Amino acid sequence: MEYKEDDYLMLSGIQHFKFCRRQWALIHIEQQWAENVHTVIGELMHKKVHDPMSKEKRKDTIIVRALPIASRKMGISGECDVVEFHKCEDGISLFGHRGLYSVFPVEYKKGKPKITEEDKLQLTAQAMCLEEMFSTEISEGAIFYGETRRRENVLFSQELRDEVKELFDEMHQYYSRGYTPKVKTGKSCNSCSLKEICLPKLEKTTSVTAYITQSLREDAR
Repeated sequence: MEYKEDDYLMLSGIQHFKFCRRQWALIHIEQQWAENVHTVIGELMHKKVHDPMSKEKRKDTIIVRALPIASRKMGISGECDVVEFHKCEDGISLFGHRGLYSVFPVEYKKGKPKITEEDKLQLTAQAMCLEEMFSTEISEGAIFYGETRRRENVLFSQELRDEVKELFDEMHQYYSRGYTPKVKTGKSCNSCSLKEICLPKLEKTTSVTAYITQSLREDAR
């Protein structure tokens, strides 16, 4: 199955979806957004990295920034912060450049490495798009974290690839139905920029019927 461009979802949404399906739906289905310190810092960091389609050559490495990518198979589109093309003996050819090159995507994040896999899944999705576009295989990439100022290499395992496909299939189902999941509270709610829109505390509040019933009982005492 291949998707039409009109049905493409934002690749970056996989990070929101893995973090919280309700957050993803509020942003991508209901078109709601709110800034907090985390989103602002992240946006500023990406602006420093992004110079659309700019190219830089360092010895045997070609560096491309803000490279547009897409996948018909997964029905997604987006862009890579940085893609490095390293000269090698067995790789792809690039227009205007001699030799063959391997493909190495790099994603930039403001914080530090996470225990959870949202960042790895996003990078894996980028690699899968690049594989489809360049008809090649990509075994690894890297995530640069602003807090540690270090790269963390990511191996694109079959487990990560399978989860990427499963998540995008689920996202397409939600999007086609216009479905926004109910609140599921957790520690992550405190750092969510949509906390005041999502209102996770309402999950613990008493229903209107229960509130009225309780009030009547108290008045009857």
